[in-house]
Amino acid sequence: MKVKASLLVTAALASALTLSACSNDSSSSKKEEPKQEAKKPAMNHENMDGMEGMNHKESSELPKGLVKAQHPQFKEGSKITLMNDHMAGMKNAKGTVKGAYDTYTYEVSYEPTNGGKPVKNHKWVVQEELKAPKAKPVQKGGKVTLNVDHMAGMKGAVATVDSVKKQTVYVVDYTSTTDGKEVKNHKWMTGDELKAR
Repeated sequence: MKVKASLLVTAALASALTLSACSNDSSSSKKEEPKQEAKKPAMNHENMDGMEGMNHKESSELPKGLVKAQHPQFKEGSKITLMNDHMAGMKNAKGTVKGAYDTYTYEVSYEPTNGGKPVKNHKWVVQEELKAPKAKPVQKGGKVTLNVDHMAGMKGAVATVDSVKKQTVYVVDYTSTTDGKEVKNHKWMTGDELKAR
């Protein structure tokens, strides 16, 4: 009987020591893991993350040098439906074309000057909104300095060109589908982002 009791006590002690060792190992390994600084996720214009920074000045002022389109797909005064969601409340909104202009459009990615999240694939910046724009467009992968403030931290930011295209851009007024508010002079929409109604 004494042998059995001794064996039971020895087994219980070994089990307790094993559990204690496992517990200490896991906590010590957690302490040893280096803390990694969380990276700010990029705002992607395609999925609308962080687009609350869009600036609605409702200004009819246009960048210097912008040329009116001679044969736009949608003429000034055309009633349209917006087919893209640059911002919340935009997709399927009813609107009116205020103006049409021929230019080079850029999709750009940049680090905001105010320390905000990196912005990926921002649509659209036009040639005339670049700092010291040249007559020829900047090609994909090129660097440009932005001279416009569609969003906080945009003006003065150095951006990478994701895509460039010569096309007509539109200034539009529309009624937001989320809150019913009138948005005036939104810049910019392209022809494939609008539908006649």
